[in-house]
Amino acid sequence: MIEVPEGFASVQAELRGAAGRAFVAGLPGLAEGFLDRWGLRPDGPVMYGMCALVLPVRREDGGPAALKLQSVDEETVDEPVALREWGAAGAGAVGLLEHDPETGAMLLQRLDERRPLNGLADGREAARILAGVLARLVAVPAPEGMRRLSGVAARMLAAAPGVAAELAGEDERRLLLDCAAAVREVAGEPGDRLLHWDLHYDNILAGRAEEGRSGEWIALDPKPLAGDPGFELFPALDNRFEASEVLWRFDLLTEALGLDRGRAAAWTMGRVLQNAMWATGEWTRRLSPDHAEIARLLRGRN
Repeated sequence: MIEVPEGFASVQAELRGAAGRAFVAGLPGLAEGFLDRWGLRPDGPVMYGMCALVLPVRREDGGPAALKLQSVDEETVDEPVALREWGAAGAGAVGLLEHDPETGAMLLQRLDERRPLNGLADGREAARILAGVLARLVAVPAPEGMRRLSGVAARMLAAAPGVAAELAGEDERRLLLDCAAAVREVAGEPGDRLLHWDLHYDNILAGRAEEGRSGEWIALDPKPLAGDPGFELFPALDNRFEASEVLWRFDLLTEALGLDRGRAAAWTMGRVLQNAMWATGEWTRRLSPDHAEIARLLRGRN
């Protein structure tokens, strides 16, 4: 039986309450079931993020793989769909080997977990690599049935006045309403590309020679949707945040993806609005300083 890390159990309880605790309680049995069903054996310590538990494994033929267990929700349900689309296009995403629709369990290609892009000391080189990976992903059109940015934008715009009202500072309220106004300008053309949504530097790992992907940098853990690639830039600006690098990274990304800067700035401000929707409440009544700075820098950018 696998042991669920306390850190993962705590995050699930904090984010999802009783549902998170029930999910954690069932994980050992769920893992054992898929180890048996797919002929796997554990091959290293359990890893985890905010939403998923990942168990390094070996298949019956000795090949490396990773068993990913996570709850199925609006953000995760289309992950296997996106991985198949990117795989068919050779777009640089992790390979999907098996999938169980009922539980959301996936067997993935094993990447080198010791070598995330975030470990690269040269921040500008890391940004260039991320831009190249992202350009390959968003070149793929989204399949029918994928959740759409149009719906996400509509919910953000509907919530914006209430979210702004929760903020204590007048400058922050004005900035958040500016973000909503920017989204309103572009919401009528939400786009049709297959988006990753969360491509930051820890969601890109080096490939493994055993998988024939030595020398590649590979994307994993998408929360896919169909939309405008401008909605993809925010994680690369926020992760490894440096205010002095925001505009340099923004220009790099818009050039690599061939984006209109004004539209990309508007959709990036939309990500600030989206994050504020999750963060405001009784426990905090201010914008993240990093997020606010990104919005200020991009306000009026063209």
